[in-house]
Amino acid sequence: MIFCDLTRAQPAVAALLLLVPVGAVVAAPTFRHAGSARARYEALSGQSRAGFKAADELMSFRTIVGGELDTGVFRFGAELTDSRAYLADRNTAVSNTEVNALEPSELYVGADFEEFGAQAGRFKMNIGSRRLVSSDDYRNTGSSVTGVRLDGRVAGGWSGTAWYVLPDVRLPDDIDSILDNDIRLDTASRHAVLWGGIVTSPRRIAGGAMDLTYVKFRESDAPGRPTRDRDLDTWSLRWFRDAAPGRWDYEFETMRQGGRSRTGTAASAALRTVDATFHHVRIGYQWDAPWKPRVAAEYDRSSGDSGSDRIRRFDTLQGSRRPDLAPSGLYGQIARANISAPGVRLELTPNARTDVMATWKWLYLASRTDSFSTTGVRDATGRSGNHAGEQLDVRARYWLVPKTLRFEFDGVVLFKGRFLETAPNARPGDTRFYSLNLTYSF
Repeated sequence: MIFCDLTRAQPAVAALLLLVPVGAVVAAPTFRHAGSARARYEALSGQSRAGFKAADELMSFRTIVGGELDTGVFRFGAELTDSRAYLADRNTAVSNTEVNALEPSELYVGADFEEFGAQAGRFKMNIGSRRLVSSDDYRNTGSSVTGVRLDGRVAGGWSGTAWYVLPDVRLPDDIDSILDNDIRLDTASRHAVLWGGIVTSPRRIAGGAMDLTYVKFRESDAPGRPTRDRDLDTWSLRWFRDAAPGRWDYEFETMRQGGRSRTGTAASAALRTVDATFHHVRIGYQWDAPWKPRVAAEYDRSSGDSGSDRIRRFDTLQGSRRPDLAPSGLYGQIARANISAPGVRLELTPNARTDVMATWKWLYLASRTDSFSTTGVRDATGRSGNHAGEQLDVRARYWLVPKTLRFEFDGVVLFKGRFLETAPNARPGDTRFYSLNLTYSF
């Protein structure tokens, strides 16, 4: 249970107390609170993933309520998240990424000084590009961790973050309990550890900054919970410049992943060396004009297994997929695994209440003998080729009541190519998906 797991952070909390300078001036305490309630309806036809219904629908609700007491040096925060889903059955693509009822998602203490900050307890964490470590906001459930995070800044604009955390195991994790929206508190244990650091440069290289990130993930079998015994080291180098009116923006990120992993969760599964890569490229331009039009060319490539004695399928760990690739939820077919996807993106902001995004991607397999992304569709012979299809992804958001009530539409059409039409376990016919979202913020 969370209250037992948080005792692991007690030494770190005590260390935070020792960091307070003697005679430090403490400001009058302030209390901040916020929350949101979101309702989402999803519908899908032409499902690609084996084992799930060809056509399905899902209704999900997520409520978040949180607050933080700031004493001037210390911060004490707590958050409660309630995520539930309805209209599903045993053949629906639903899991504990949609259901996590009545969960204390944050309970932490933080300390902030002029050039240094620390946080200990249970909290959500986003690192760098969020492609390896994130708490996904589009998904119906977030990702919490239990441990310690340190942030620092030095003269000249350099900054860094280091962390040692235990990723929480989201519960329930059996289909019957998920369908019933059962309440079971998440757990964390030393059978799964995530640690690492990131250093960010000032924005001095052609107007952009650079990130160097190292992420270590190690897991082992726990009673009743077999794993692939992943022991992964992932390095990332990123050079980026954010979008702004009247200028070019860009992002180049490359990752190298090594270590060891079993090929399955059985104790007899082969333990192999991991040698995987990921690359992301984006070059865009935003006009300083009405509607703020922005056009960008993008490319994502995640390696896949190729039949060698090494695991080459990239593992995105806790990475968020929506910003780069496609919605999760019922759609959930495109992620950062065995994919080669060039694309173009158009963004428009007609007014302060409205924004629109449309993305077209050409989808290919990085390895034609591995399963395509997260569809589970595979041709071990490679004879079905590497063309998975084309994807049109559209999102439109509108503030019905500014800063309070927001409507969002997401629509995706996957025009299946040769591979998704002819592979041995393929399900022919284009995939169509849409979701309607209404979020109330308070």
